[in-house]
Amino acid sequence: MGFLLLLVPDFTLIVAGALLRRYGRFPTEFWAGAERLVYYVLFPALLFRALAAAPLAAGDAGSFVAVGVGFTVGGMLLSALARPLLRLDAPTFAACFQCGFRFNTYIALAIASRLGGEAGIALLSLLLGFLVPLVNLAAVGVLAQGRSARIAIEIARNPLVVACAAGLVWRATGLPLPPLANRVLEHLASAALPLGLLAVGAGLRFGGHALPKVAIAWWCGVKLVAMPALALALAAYAELPLPARQIAVMMAAVPTAPSAYILASQMNGRGAPVALLISTGTLLAAATLPLWLAVVS
Repeated sequence: MGFLLLLVPDFTLIVAGALLRRYGRFPTEFWAGAERLVYYVLFPALLFRALAAAPLAAGDAGSFVAVGVGFTVGGMLLSALARPLLRLDAPTFAACFQCGFRFNTYIALAIASRLGGEAGIALLSLLLGFLVPLVNLAAVGVLAQGRSARIAIEIARNPLVVACAAGLVWRATGLPLPPLANRVLEHLASAALPLGLLAVGAGLRFGGHALPKVAIAWWCGVKLVAMPALALALAAYAELPLPARQIAVMMAAVPTAPSAYILASQMNGRGAPVALLISTGTLLAAATLPLWLAVVS
């Protein structure tokens, strides 16, 4: 019950975003601009500040990142099984493949903040620095179909990757953040989570081309059940401390990122089934996430 109450404010903001988009006097362009602001400015500020100020010890960091890479690769392999098992056409599979392992950074950062404050955000930021390039490489690689030359460019330009790398480099110098810069980054970071969660709700979509029910069940099961179970097992095997175990399992258990819809729409025109998977997974995660957090504790 405690973890359910912990997550209520975050999912309330998601519901509020959905209601504001449907009934509020905010045009579609407003929400598109808000999401760009969060993705390109607010979240990078939050990630950079978290990593520049509070990294893990080197030993813990290696095991923690290894667990993150392990459950992510596991999700990719399970997601790939959908092609031979479900016999979907190639474009639909290419678009939906990413839904088995991509993660909603907005929700993950909001929960990490509630679980561990700035230390929790720092843990998650370290994981993001490795997993954001990995999941984008896999998703774009399957969608590219002969256009793989742009994969490295797109990953190098990703604002979350750049922010995480810059934060780690800054911390490696041993220099403190200047007070003025730290204060500005703090203000930007404080706006990132609520606005990001509102944007998640505004992006929920249930229309468009339907997927077979078995395909919806498969990808939601991989993302919301199989991946966090694998994360829990790997974290136990690596003997991670409780805060790191919580962040790892939570990261595996969050629903798919809304950016998966944008990527699929732009690269192969099959955004509708991806939107359905993202929206369904986000609603289901309201029930599954508290359960996983309770189990890992």
